[in-house]
Amino acid sequence: MNMIKQRLLTNWHFMRVIRLILSVWILVMAVPAHDWLMGSFGAFFLYTALTGVGCCGPAGCYVQQNKASAKNINDVEYEEVK
Repeated sequence: MNMIKQRLLTNWHFMRVIRLILSVWILVMAVPAHDWLMGSFGAFFLYTALTGVGCCGPAGCYVQQNKASAKNINDVEYEEVK
């Protein structure tokens, strides 16, 4: 239960907020029109916004950013080849 709460309350970014707004808007439009196809799209966007997953699964499209190593860039090691 703690993991679900952590997933809902952390890592909010611009795209996740846009998905939440879009899903609420689609659901509000789909329910009175009885359009279940659009309702399912709205539910999908709501699921992705609340759980923080993308279309490819959790962190499926995430590109890991490597942090600079502890080595200084100016410390270059050379090996002599004979």
